[in-house]
Amino acid sequence: MNSRNLSTVTTELITSYGNTAKNVINAYRVGGERVIGFMDQRWENALKKSAAKLESEVRGNASSAQKKLSSYYSKGILLTTDGADMVVNKVVELAGKGVHQVAANASQFQKSTGITALNTLAQVTVPAAEAVSKLASKIEQQSGVLVNKLSGKDAAVKVATVKRVTPFKKARARKAA
Repeated sequence: MNSRNLSTVTTELITSYGNTAKNVINAYRVGGERVIGFMDQRWENALKKSAAKLESEVRGNASSAQKKLSSYYSKGILLTTDGADMVVNKVVELAGKGVHQVAANASQFQKSTGITALNTLAQVTVPAAEAVSKLASKIEQQSGVLVNKLSGKDAAVKVATVKRVTPFKKARARKAA
């Protein structure tokens, strides 16, 4: 029987949700880049078709304007996705710290009062939290598959991995619980 505590399972769940969010952000980034490429391609085709009717200066200005618009759109995608990535990283970090702080406070409360109801509740909740964590891992994996499908190649995705629990982590988790 796997004897993980609620704070460990919750932290893994938060990390999994964070990775899923990063995959969605990456999918947006990859999709936006593909849209830029498609728009550039369509614009070039339109210029080629109308090349005989346009003066070279007009074609040059139209091409320059399209490059400028693509550049702005690309920078906008990059800025928004990088900002969203930073927000997700910070939220995951703060949520993880919050879970550990709550676990430490619950442990301190139990030591001070002698009431073990919180520990019993946490032990009863662990199986449900593990089930939700497994579901979140599957969602995380599928979000990685989505990014790879959108990009048409292997993109840098965050995929759920098997979490290895070292003896040190087990001892620290027992101490926190």
